[in-house]
Amino acid sequence: MIFKTVFKIVVPCLFITTLFGFSEKPEWKNLLDKNLTQWEMYLSYRHKPGYNGKVPIDAGGKEIKPIGYNKNEAGVFTVIEEKGEPVLRVSGEIYGCVFTKAEYENYHLKAKVRWGEKKWDPRTDKLRDSGILYHSVGECGKDYWRAWMLSQEFQLMEGHMGDYWNIANAAIDVRAFIPEGIMNPVANEKQPFLPIATGTGIDGFCLRGENHESPKGQWTEVELVCFEGKSLHIVNGHVVMVLQNSRYVENGKSVPLTKGKIQLQSEAAETFYKDVMIKELTTLPAEYAAYFR
Repeated sequence: MIFKTVFKIVVPCLFITTLFGFSEKPEWKNLLDKNLTQWEMYLSYRHKPGYNGKVPIDAGGKEIKPIGYNKNEAGVFTVIEEKGEPVLRVSGEIYGCVFTKAEYENYHLKAKVRWGEKKWDPRTDKLRDSGILYHSVGECGKDYWRAWMLSQEFQLMEGHMGDYWNIANAAIDVRAFIPEGIMNPVANEKQPFLPIATGTGIDGFCLRGENHESPKGQWTEVELVCFEGKSLHIVNGHVVMVLQNSRYVENGKSVPLTKGKIQLQSEAAETFYKDVMIKELTTLPAEYAAYFR
């Protein structure tokens, strides 16, 4: 009788636990802590005005080597505390990045970003600039600036939050942006996707549809949704860029680019990040899937 009583109590509990375990929704994971335990870093060179994409050389004509991995020269990457929360400060003094140790594929990423005051060569007279690079693969230093991995870019720039750039030989198709509810007056349908890639005639970048950046000095919330080669750039709750068929081109052949590490750029402007969160997606939510119909 004792065995039967225990059995009747324990088994239903196990069943309920298992049932709820399978039905749990993916949780948000915090990627930022005071010691950057989930990140590594890379620094290239102190770029100067007139840099033309070639590897720099010293006064004797010898090639200058990049600073390299996990050498935080000049304290380019530091974590400070604001109101009890960790905030990543990227000084921008040297081109480079922090990048996640883990790779991610289908996910929803969100972060808050705010500009600092400092600017550095070669962009002292240009708009403040940074970026979130996703589906990052291979070694750093493969792009024009010898600073980042091959990847897709969610551009962070004053007045241009959410633009798209390709890094190195990455390529993607971008839907010509139409604000919500507005249709093509001729075809009465959403605009087609256009290929963006070096050498296609539409080289390297595409402007976001609308500007939703927060006023100067305030935090801007940015979100990146990636699912099976599709991606959305979202700024303060507004979708500003719709992309699909993420890939890179090598020897004339397209190779799918649907997962990789996440990089946060150091690009000559002081930038602050907080609330860097990510969660796995098992399906593309309906409100986002609608942008690809």
